[in-house]
Amino acid sequence: MRFTDGAWRTAEGFDIHQAKEVRFVQKSEDKITLTMPTFHIYVRGMTLSGPYITMEITSPCENVFRIRTYHFKGDNSLAPSLFRLNADNIKISAEEDEKTVVAKSGASILVIDKENYGYELIRDGRVITGSREGALAYIDGDHGCFMREQLNLRVGEHVYGLGERFGNFIRNGQSIDIVNKDGGTFSEQSYKNIPFYITDNNLGVFVNHSEEINFEVASENVSKVQFSVHGECLDYYLFAGESMKEVIKLYTGITGRVPKLPDWSFGLWLSTSFSTDYDEKTVLSFVDGMRDRGIDLSVFHFDCFWMKDSHWCNFLWDSDMFPDPAGLIAKLHDRGLHVCVWINPYIAQQSEIFDEAAANGYLIKKTDGSVWQTDLWQAGMGIVDFTNKDAVRWYQDKLKALLDIGVDCFKTDFGERIPVDGVVFADGSDPLRMHNFYTYLYNEAVFELLEKERGRGEAVLFARSATAGCQKFPVHWGGDCHSDYPSMEQTIRGGLSLMLSGFSYWSHDIGGFEDKSTPDVYKRWAAFGLLSSHSRLHGSTSYRVPWNYDEESVDVLRHYVDLKKALMPYINEARSEAETSGYPVMRPMVIEFQNDPVCAFLDRQYMLGDKVLVAPVFDPEGWVEFYLPEGTWVSVDGSDKRVVTSGKFFREKRGYLEMPIYIRG
Repeated sequence: MRFTDGAWRTAEGFDIHQAKEVRFVQKSEDKITLTMPTFHIYVRGMTLSGPYITMEITSPCENVFRIRTYHFKGDNSLAPSLFRLNADNIKISAEEDEKTVVAKSGASILVIDKENYGYELIRDGRVITGSREGALAYIDGDHGCFMREQLNLRVGEHVYGLGERFGNFIRNGQSIDIVNKDGGTFSEQSYKNIPFYITDNNLGVFVNHSEEINFEVASENVSKVQFSVHGECLDYYLFAGESMKEVIKLYTGITGRVPKLPDWSFGLWLSTSFSTDYDEKTVLSFVDGMRDRGIDLSVFHFDCFWMKDSHWCNFLWDSDMFPDPAGLIAKLHDRGLHVCVWINPYIAQQSEIFDEAAANGYLIKKTDGSVWQTDLWQAGMGIVDFTNKDAVRWYQDKLKALLDIGVDCFKTDFGERIPVDGVVFADGSDPLRMHNFYTYLYNEAVFELLEKERGRGEAVLFARSATAGCQKFPVHWGGDCHSDYPSMEQTIRGGLSLMLSGFSYWSHDIGGFEDKSTPDVYKRWAAFGLLSSHSRLHGSTSYRVPWNYDEESVDVLRHYVDLKKALMPYINEARSEAETSGYPVMRPMVIEFQNDPVCAFLDRQYMLGDKVLVAPVFDPEGWVEFYLPEGTWVSVDGSDKRVVTSGKFFREKRGYLEMPIYIRG
């Protein structure tokens, strides 16, 4: 949302009331409260009218400040955040003189100017960011009311994160709306909108709102990151780190970290694909075909059509195609595989369980008390209301019946198309706030069931939508992409962006989802996919088994499956760091080489853990350009050693079994 018309004028229809000075300061053991008029007060009579802004400063842990600002304290927009945060306040020291208030947390301080309101965030004597005079504002007018903040950027500072975004990796210059949408991987929309950004000046900012948030990242004002929300309140956290990795550790300490995942989840997943025809014979031919070709599988996934069309979800196997699902699952288990099935939170009108769900109030309702329905995706479908605890138990019971016959995990698809107009939720939640947060409740319900039935450390999902904190319910995959090199490039950018948004695990559809790739793209994508944290063969209209492309694809897939198996002891080290510190397993180069200015821009290569560099090939002739930072690098097979005295780019032609993979040090 843009409120200005260039540098000097306010945009038409808005009135901007900027915090100008600190008039009152209240201090307690764990909170500092500032009262700030939106005008300078020179005589007492000026206090008789005009907006004031209140700011509450607390600290949930060292080097983290929570800033809660509001205009009207009694407004519903000040209701507590829906996010589940580990955010109990610690003691916060405050010193005050005539001109400043200084709040301290750990090695970080907030220095607040009382005369001309603004602040600086300082860590170990170094300025991390600041909010200058006029940045914090209450805005009203023809478009409703808003709260806005603007935080300074230093010269050359780069902004990352804000979820899984498929455009330019560096967010500077972008306008971003934090609202989950089913938009594929080739638009400005995102399945996973995370209101957290991180910069290479060791700053993290988490905007603690689950409703839509508008970010102007060095766009409306090219030297600031602006964020705004509708309503009377703006609540955000500042994370001041010694490094970007410490910022991620601080942020995930508040919003949660990944749990231990089962070892088998890191192997190769094979899907039926989406709209293909398949039955028991087809499934077993794929599984046995992979075994006969020496390709180890870990998981077999049944996509949507394990249920009858137009009945999604009824959680009943299509008896025409699968007359004995328990027997088929047993055969897959006997072959050493785990089984995943596709689900979503939508209940078609044709589903055998729609009437039960509607009668018991398990579906989102309209304001008149009737069931909210749509024909988009499934005819007449309703949506499970996960704010209703009885609906959660009902939904889990349907899934438990699948677990009881041997299903091991679920692909929790969708969760983005949640209505906001004319609907009510069982617990009275504001629909605007629930739109993004719905995916948290959905994935939490499924993950909770898996932990209960399979045990902690054995639960795993394949989820598409996400919001802040959903990293606690891994794994997430990149969504619907095309099957070509530009889509492969979009996919890696989206994944690396998500890895800078507090997530540690991520996957994607090897070979692309829409259409069918060329054998060339399939082989290059297979190499990239097997050097991701999680690896799945999945598509839309065609099978993704390698012999459906060419015989060389079989050799390439086998090679990289074996390589990933060989790397698992090393990947396990990265898993441990993810669980204890929140670090991503797939790491953008800037995290590990923050002091190398080239690495700030690299978004077509990454580090797997802290020691292995991976550079996928995006060219039909096999040309690849990759960058090695200063140091000693040895190819993963030991055949190539390079000592780089200062960072250097290489442009080389590589075969399908020769994707650049180098070990550091």
